[in-house]
Amino acid sequence: MQCYTEIAPPTAVSHAINLPFLSSRANNLVVAKNSLLHIFEVKSTTTEVTPGGGNETDNAAANLDTEAADVPFQRTESTAKLVLVGEFPLAGTVISLARVKALNTKSRGEALLVAFRDAKLSLVEWDPETYTLDTISIHYYETPDLPGIAPWSADLKDTHNFLTADPSSRCAALKFGLHNLAILPFRQRDLVEDDYDSDVDAPKESKAEQANGTSGEHNTPYSSSSFVLPLTNLDPALTHPVHLAFLHEYREPTFGVVAASQATAPSLLAHRKDILTYSVFTLDLEQKASTPLLSVSGLPYDITRVVPLPSPIGGALLVGGNEIIHVDQGGKTNGVAVNEFAKVCTSFPLSDQSDLALHLEGCSVELLSQDTGDLLIVLNSGRIVILTFTLDGRTVSGITIHTVAADQGGHLIKAGASCTSNFGRGRLFIGSEDGESVMLGWTSTSSQLRRKQSNVGLDGDEDMSDEEDLDDMDDDLYNDTAPAVKKITAAVSEPTAPGTYTFRIHDVLPSIAPIRDAVLHPGKDTESLNKGEVMLSTGRGGAGAITALNRELHPVSLATTELASAHGVWAVHARKQAPGDVTAAFGQDTEANMATDVDYDQYLVVSKRSDHGSESTVVYEVNGSELTETDKGDFEREEGSTMFVGVLAAGTKVVQVMKTEVRTYDSELNMEQLLTMEDEESGNDLNIINASFADPYLLILREDSSVKIFKATGDGELEDVEATGLSSTKWLSASLFKSTFFTEVFAFLLTPEGGLHVFAMSEMEKPCYVAEALCFLPPLLTMDYAPRRSAAKATITEILAADLGDATTKSPHLIVRTSSDNLVIYKAFHSPSRSPADLWTKNLRWAKLSQQHVPRYIEDTGSEDPGFESTLLALDNICGYSTVFQRGTSPAFIFKESSSAPRVIGLSGKPVKGLTSFHTSSCQRGFAYLDSTDTLRISQLPTQTHYGHLGWATRRMPMDSEVHALAYHPSGLYIVGTGQAEEYTLDPTETYHYDLPKEDFTFRPTVERGVIKLLDEKSWTIVDTHILDPQEVVLCIKTLNLEVSENSHQRKDLIAVGTSIIHGEDLATKGCIRIFEVITVVPEPENPETKWKLKLIVKDEVKGAVSAISELGTQGFLIMAQGQKCMVRGLKEDGTLLPVAFMDMQCYVSTLKSLPGTGMLAMGDAFRGVWFTGYTEEPYKMSLFGRSKNDLEVMAVDFLPFENHLHIIVADADMNLQVLQFDPDNPKSDAGSKLLHKSTFHTSHFPATMHLLQSSLAMPSSSSENTAPDAPPPQPLHQILHTSQSGTLALITPLSEDSYRRLSNLSAFLASALDSACGLNPKAFRTADPLARDGGWDAGTGARGVLDGNLLMRWGELGERGRREGLGKYGGDEWMLWGEREVLGGWGVFGGRGR
Repeated sequence: MQCYTEIAPPTAVSHAINLPFLSSRANNLVVAKNSLLHIFEVKSTTTEVTPGGGNETDNAAANLDTEAADVPFQRTESTAKLVLVGEFPLAGTVISLARVKALNTKSRGEALLVAFRDAKLSLVEWDPETYTLDTISIHYYETPDLPGIAPWSADLKDTHNFLTADPSSRCAALKFGLHNLAILPFRQRDLVEDDYDSDVDAPKESKAEQANGTSGEHNTPYSSSSFVLPLTNLDPALTHPVHLAFLHEYREPTFGVVAASQATAPSLLAHRKDILTYSVFTLDLEQKASTPLLSVSGLPYDITRVVPLPSPIGGALLVGGNEIIHVDQGGKTNGVAVNEFAKVCTSFPLSDQSDLALHLEGCSVELLSQDTGDLLIVLNSGRIVILTFTLDGRTVSGITIHTVAADQGGHLIKAGASCTSNFGRGRLFIGSEDGESVMLGWTSTSSQLRRKQSNVGLDGDEDMSDEEDLDDMDDDLYNDTAPAVKKITAAVSEPTAPGTYTFRIHDVLPSIAPIRDAVLHPGKDTESLNKGEVMLSTGRGGAGAITALNRELHPVSLATTELASAHGVWAVHARKQAPGDVTAAFGQDTEANMATDVDYDQYLVVSKRSDHGSESTVVYEVNGSELTETDKGDFEREEGSTMFVGVLAAGTKVVQVMKTEVRTYDSELNMEQLLTMEDEESGNDLNIINASFADPYLLILREDSSVKIFKATGDGELEDVEATGLSSTKWLSASLFKSTFFTEVFAFLLTPEGGLHVFAMSEMEKPCYVAEALCFLPPLLTMDYAPRRSAAKATITEILAADLGDATTKSPHLIVRTSSDNLVIYKAFHSPSRSPADLWTKNLRWAKLSQQHVPRYIEDTGSEDPGFESTLLALDNICGYSTVFQRGTSPAFIFKESSSAPRVIGLSGKPVKGLTSFHTSSCQRGFAYLDSTDTLRISQLPTQTHYGHLGWATRRMPMDSEVHALAYHPSGLYIVGTGQAEEYTLDPTETYHYDLPKEDFTFRPTVERGVIKLLDEKSWTIVDTHILDPQEVVLCIKTLNLEVSENSHQRKDLIAVGTSIIHGEDLATKGCIRIFEVITVVPEPENPETKWKLKLIVKDEVKGAVSAISELGTQGFLIMAQGQKCMVRGLKEDGTLLPVAFMDMQCYVSTLKSLPGTGMLAMGDAFRGVWFTGYTEEPYKMSLFGRSKNDLEVMAVDFLPFENHLHIIVADADMNLQVLQFDPDNPKSDAGSKLLHKSTFHTSHFPATMHLLQSSLAMPSSSSENTAPDAPPPQPLHQILHTSQSGTLALITPLSEDSYRRLSNLSAFLASALDSACGLNPKAFRTADPLARDGGWDAGTGARGVLDGNLLMRWGELGERGRREGLGKYGGDEWMLWGEREVLGGWGVFGGRGR
């Protein structure tokens, strides 16, 4: 009984597509990361204009204004940034995306067609009213009764399935199985109506409404039901299809397919040369039939892709490994060879550009310029290549390819692309599964010249629209066909010259995929930024890097000061008031505000409370990070406690809020005004509970739940604001909100009943927005939300509205804190969209965001100190972030990058009493905080660190080469196994072959040569390098505590490196084990870290690759996999490794894992399953205990002990987790010789590594589970960290019977209660094996499958009514669920809790 919980989401971008999704005029990017869907807006910024025009992400008018505003700045540096709209976890693995112009979508934009593994399709649209995805229809073609599926056919998961859509959205086709096509026909408007609607948006909406109102037959976007068409029905020769795609500029849906009548293979090239055929078929959707149009035979065997090309080129591009061929609509071909192998593998006529020496395997092709028809090719190495056409009239007469130089951005991308998407106007998105994905911008010298020429005779806006609407050219060419054709043919009659295009990176989507190896430092105790709790080797090729992850924020501490008895801290920057009436309108004085940003804080105000109850205030002058106490000015220091300090009147007035009064001072702290908090009826002084500043307003919440608002006038005096709408109601929480998006200041107030009231400062008589249902915490908060009569209310203690974001973009959010310190985050949006002249609260709605952070639970804080009460604080610029901080026992920041969702990141260390922004010359845009040890810490956020994409503090350190293996040495060193590419040549001295073939190729293959690097963790510099032999590659590196002397039994921490020497497929593989010792030498001057060197003490060549190494037993021996043998060896004093025991395996040992201190060993075979063995030392012997019953492709394995059971968790190549158990008492196990298969769980991510960890937290137990007081202490809880090539981190947690029963009931409830994006089934998604629906083969009747912890961590998405209902199914209280989610989320392993 286990639970699988992802603690970091996937980051590898597998698919991407751009389309107008949020509205008809929007420009959105949809990105699929395996099982996660992200929707982005593209926001353009320039250096001359401050970003921040479009604050409503669904506002079509605002988007249009933003796009239009970019047009005048085309000649300046314009940068495109990705802004996240929403993220949606999917219960499926995405294999393709396509855009469809469906009729009558809710957003008036296009629909998105998503294809999933195992032949599923979902058509989704954007719902602007609920700010989420809405599923229009779902389709699945998994049934074995479909035509063309034979009993011996390959499984769907083992075939190449993909989706392609007609450019005019008349239909889409899903190729699944060996040669089946599922066709979805879509309804389309009449041509005349469609042409009219593409120009004017308003009539389109009215027509759609009329259609909805008058006709019932258009309720679905489909013109008829979908149907399956075997490709062999089109042509019996299409038995082995390679790829197909729909083509542009045809009246009927038409697709081109590359196929053969028999399988292609390089080994059979002499017999099956040029056997591929390219055929074009037109579909008749009504008759479900097809007509062949043309056929081109004799194509090279290595063609893998059909790329349809729009006008002016047309036709299709066929991409192979060594050549590219263009086929036009008449069947005329033009090809180009890009390397020397093309002439060997094909007789097809090709023009020769073999001097380019390009590898086209795995490349991506994307249209670069609509005007010229030029194409961008991203090679598998990340290099950028331009393909350009030569036209003779409108016919292609030649193809030319040229590379892009490094100084023009040709080497910007470090890894191959998995997907590309063109936004027009010089912007492309390049997605990658091997490294970071980028938004790429390009400029062209010829396009600038052409734009100047076209502006003479054409309107500039018309020319810009031609560039902008890439995919709609075929719909919009009726009015300007003649001038467009003249212009295009004139431009591309000659190929584009090399050096025409220049590229630069606009934006980056960070990625930690693929993960290759991991080193863990749970609960790290070092302050080094380069050492995280999790250290990962990530990326492929030139994108290789080492990434440090921390669950909590470890700030860079610049200075610490002991401040006894302090409980509050505020940094103050005050400006001198300008003479005359210059500062008359503070809120609109933007120049003064900008000047304020570059000034530093002068004062730090600290509130203190002594042991005997007296309270005082201390003022420090700030100089860099140094604090000097001062008695300057009239600042009240002795009488009473300071509650809050802020500035008003454009920074010219310092305001001190005390318990019963408010004082104002000038910039020299000379007192100017005293305001008392008298009760109007009784005349008694009222205590102040809270204060909120938003220049020029100050809001005061008093102990009688009344609110007072003051405004700073032109001369800086605070005046009481008449607020009749506030006086009639009691308020539980109140705060002011001022945003960069609007000039109005709003007051957000919470009623004792849990209702939200928003007042605009310009109209205080009545609220401009009321949402009484906030206390129910609904997933969608609106003014008219009406809960059920019996709905339960949540206990809300505080609300705060604030902008969250970074320097690129910010957006308004509402943060709600409940009585249990949970933070609920709502994002603001408008439906229907408002005009810029309207008040911001018009049509305002709030969408709840998913949040997985679990606050710390501290049973007893030790005192009733109000300083530990959790309160929220908005900070507008902490190292560029607009963030919210939660102080108290669970201190945390809420960070949001423009391309990520808001994430709650805990602040490591003690509970925090107070925090303030801190901006000085030595602490730029930092912060200062006071913890429970009365220590003031002046800190900054770590540089080059991002937070929102993973929910972890993530710092990536590029290595510029792929890191195959990673290990840590206790001396503070990392051992990195990487490689360097070398050209491969045949060695004339080798004796394996009788006659070496004559080499007449200059285009030689490259092979890797392993390199071992020693890296100092503090300086992050390479201090030593060890280069391996030619063709020797690193497979594994481990740091082992080995015995180095048989006499003294001395032990040392040594580094064992396993390698493989690869000669080729016709020769047996050899391997080598090297053992290094880290020694100290005399360091270089001024480089003390160079005192470490690697000393080779053992080098032993063996038969077979050394693919896995592990420590074993208690005597300091190691076990290594060498070929099909696993050998236990001990290190002798003469530098040799003495074998003492061995175990034979079958194919290839992929992993070895020992259970420390037991002698138990799990050995994974890449094809034949897992062996469970034991090792004894007296005598030396290895024994086989049990084997897996079935063949498993073992990628990673580890033990999971729990209570009295021993489970072995296997991650296989089908992306499943297999749970095996060693139970010799079970009759099914044949006395233990067979491992029982208990359950199978599908993760949808290809596994990388597994690591056994010990949690410092224990699962909470109910009263019935409590044992007797004299019972032995419970065993520590172990969890397995599972990493994947998608970039996920996941934990596998064992569960007791009671915990499993509770969480299983809750999981079943959540699966039905939560919305599942794209209409997918979460339970079916996780059930990998149809033969084991209720668990494993040996699970029996009471099967206990692995629980989906991702569902359990979405608990916060429920409204309060859903939570109460879920707790009823759960059978426990909320505190117990809190504790279980804290363990499942890994807070006992990472984050330092429970220690």
